[in-house]
Amino acid sequence: MASEQLRKIRLVRIAHVYYTHADLDQARQFLLDFGFTVGEDRGETIYFKGYGTEPFVYCATKGTENAFGGAGFVVEAMEDLELASKTLPNATAIEDSDAPGGGKRVTFYDPVDNFPFHLVYGQTAVPVTAHLPELDYNYPQTKHRDVNKTQRFRKGPAPVHKLGHFGCCVTNFDKALDFYTTRFNLKPSDLIHNAEGKDITTFLHLDRGMERVDHHTFFFFEGPKYHVHHSSFEVHDFDVQSLGHQWLRDNGYDLVWGVGRHVLGSQIFDYWYDRSGFILEHYVDGDLVDETTPISRSQAGPDSLHIWGPPLPPTFLQ
Repeated sequence: MASEQLRKIRLVRIAHVYYTHADLDQARQFLLDFGFTVGEDRGETIYFKGYGTEPFVYCATKGTENAFGGAGFVVEAMEDLELASKTLPNATAIEDSDAPGGGKRVTFYDPVDNFPFHLVYGQTAVPVTAHLPELDYNYPQTKHRDVNKTQRFRKGPAPVHKLGHFGCCVTNFDKALDFYTTRFNLKPSDLIHNAEGKDITTFLHLDRGMERVDHHTFFFFEGPKYHVHHSSFEVHDFDVQSLGHQWLRDNGYDLVWGVGRHVLGSQIFDYWYDRSGFILEHYVDGDLVDETTPISRSQAGPDSLHIWGPPLPPTFLQ
């Protein structure tokens, strides 16, 4: 068993997140305006889709209070689920998933702050439901659009493609970093330290060898009390993102921060509060990494999170 416990559980991709809402009707309307579609409505549980191949990317459940229910990751093989069920803290046995896509799943609980984490295997993918055009742009010295080839858009929500990452505040950074990087194929893309040199934030990617993966799929930073920070969803391009920004603004939702360009990960960001007070992000144009990408280490500071965009809200990292 000792050698088995040393083997890392192999994650393939992030798949979905779970949230509980006291007012599910209000949550549903926001999620539609944010750009999801309903995959399956079971009354007090609604599974929302993007237009990619995941059977669902966001599960909303009616409850007595608003709560984050963890993220789900796809594992590489059934052996990973078996290892997880035997060795991870407070892990469930392998069970059949009744969520869209089916398959098998294991839930365990973070050893630092006891929040749920879900591992799934054997889900059935769904067909892609949208094929948005990759636009040509006219630059000052290079014109990619011919005469009379116009760019025309319609107002509306920004269609969500996939879940890209989620992040949270943890109460013991060092313990969390050790756990996730030794038990899973998670590797820092970036480590951020304070003025005293202590690492306090990390952006973790999936170590898939030479396979190109997103700059981060999970991030966390240290603070006095655990809470989810945000979940982030990829949209098609900057025009779609900006149309979604305008749609959410015009429908009276509360902007958190955006639109701007991050430094670490490079993505263009746009953060919004849903009606329950959770933060969701639209992003486009994020960096890709592979096993050749070095771990970057830098100091936290007021200009470390964005290169352009509105000023960083003072409450953003609380």
